[in-house]
Amino acid sequence: MTDTSEDWRSLLTRWSQEWADARAAEVAQDEAAARDEESSQTRGLGFPGAPEERIRAMEERLGHRLPPSYRTFLAVSDGWRHAGGFVWLLAGTDGARWHEDSAGLSEYFPGELDENSTPQDELLAGMWGRALQLDVESDALYVLLDPGDVDDAGEWAVYTWAPWHADNPTRYGSFRTFMDAMYRQFHHLEVSRAERTGAVFANATTRAQDAAVGTARLDALGGRYEQAAAALAEAVSYGRPRATGLRDQIRRLLGETYMVYFHGLADDPVYVPEVVPVLLAEHVRTGRDGDLPPHALPGASDAVRGTADGILGQLREGTYRYTAEGPFGRAVEKAREQARWGETDAAWHTLRAALPEWRPLSADHLAPVGLCADPLLGPLITPERGRELLATPRAGQPGDTPPPAADLDPPGLAWPADGDPGRPRDPYRFLLLEGVAPAGLPALIGADGTTALDAPATRWEARRLPADAPDSPPWADLARMAVGRAGPDWSFAFESRPSGHFDERRFTSPALAASAATGGRTVTVWSRPSTGHRPAVFHLSVAQNGAERYALTTDGTTTTTRGPVPEFLLPPPGTLSGDDGLRRAERHVLEALARHLAVRLPRFALTQGRLHTLLTRPWNRPPGPGEGYLTVRVVPGGAPQGTPS
Repeated sequence: MTDTSEDWRSLLTRWSQEWADARAAEVAQDEAAARDEESSQTRGLGFPGAPEERIRAMEERLGHRLPPSYRTFLAVSDGWRHAGGFVWLLAGTDGARWHEDSAGLSEYFPGELDENSTPQDELLAGMWGRALQLDVESDALYVLLDPGDVDDAGEWAVYTWAPWHADNPTRYGSFRTFMDAMYRQFHHLEVSRAERTGAVFANATTRAQDAAVGTARLDALGGRYEQAAAALAEAVSYGRPRATGLRDQIRRLLGETYMVYFHGLADDPVYVPEVVPVLLAEHVRTGRDGDLPPHALPGASDAVRGTADGILGQLREGTYRYTAEGPFGRAVEKAREQARWGETDAAWHTLRAALPEWRPLSADHLAPVGLCADPLLGPLITPERGRELLATPRAGQPGDTPPPAADLDPPGLAWPADGDPGRPRDPYRFLLLEGVAPAGLPALIGADGTTALDAPATRWEARRLPADAPDSPPWADLARMAVGRAGPDWSFAFESRPSGHFDERRFTSPALAASAATGGRTVTVWSRPSTGHRPAVFHLSVAQNGAERYALTTDGTTTTTRGPVPEFLLPPPGTLSGDDGLRRAERHVLEALARHLAVRLPRFALTQGRLHTLLTRPWNRPPGPGEGYLTVRVVPGGAPQGTPS
């Protein structure tokens, strides 16, 4: 919609009055106030409007018809003082001039164009030479109106850039869009000035924005988070004190971390237990050393900083736990226990069902954002689930409950056979044990001296844990495996990319002895895609009461069996040769086994979450009479050395 003179007059009058009121609140000896005394006395930042003939004369001088919003602006005010915080005088009909790349910036923005350059890059490359410069007096800030970047309404884009701003030029779709942004910038800077000086910056605009923040808070609690986020984003642009802390809670639950600081909440003792762990968890996750990040808690008291130091220590040690009061707090504890054993979908269902019972700590608390910091529950809060959480009415607010998002874990056992799109498949191996809880696995399959599970860890953290036991022989092939529940009355132990190599002549599964101790069934699976020097192989064996019941090994073309392998498990004939054939056979076996035993492997927990781990017993038998083995040791700075035994 084209701006009218009345549209401009309303904005510019309000802007002038609010600016003058703010200046009047400053001390008389303030240098800036003295410099702007004339503007303050006249309560105006603008000038008398330019008559039509003056605007036409300007257009003739420039050889262009001006864009609609700038043209209408000039008719109301022929120039402008204090357009935001860094432009002291904006050009009217006399001051505008062609920039003609006077600063030589075309060499740097966007630099040399190539086949990967975007249309916006090409526009920016030519902008410096053809743009109309509107800044007359500024803090080295260029304001350029580009006749080569025009929309359907005839509006020219405005670009701004300053040497003290490291980013690319900022683009505004029109002169009116630019001026609206500068009006909001004026508000934002006045709020900061008032905070520093103890003054009060209040007017009809600030009161309207604060009322909008209050409405947005209720919208957010009622599940209308998109509407709330839009209102809060506008309030943030005006610098309203509460808006950033509220909006950051929404942003973080949507998976955003950049510039999320929970302004106004992180140094408030009421909110410290909820938001500071989230800030510090990101600090720890990115591997940064040292104590609290300098931007995290500006102005925090010693007591708050002491609490934060304790939280940081817990996060680094892996002992931090998110807590909440009431029914939601009880759901958190139940969900953590489910996630601990790999039941991440069930854990999310538990949290989601309890969300209506969640209650805020105080008025500026929108959602249980602290969940993001919990080592076990934080990984569950994907952006999709964050949207689901935010769309669920909370704290007793009315609203429609959203449909549940799809579960993240596929059923069954076959997903490891698929691998990740666009990359080679990883080898893997796993055990399934019937009639035993995960906590009982160390006694059944753990290496000598293993009496308990290790603390939950991501798969990358687990790779840094010891992969062998003290004094374990080189032939042993111990495995660092993640453990959890595979279904009713079943547990699993899983290892991705095992360091050992499958050799059926020496292979022995730790599950074989475990089946003797429990009397239940145990399953061993080992898959190895071809690696160039080793052929592909897939192995399945099932044991009970300490004896192997049956086994099959296939390369996708040939299958060998031991014992009475059930017909439904045998790979169908006619599969393709090579790795593709192996994958077909592998998927068939795993899908059939999962249906038969009603078991599953939790993909999300194994790839994105944290699970307990343990070091298993050997996966190879010791050398027999007349057999030997060779260990190869790489000496730093030297060649590999072989040691026969």
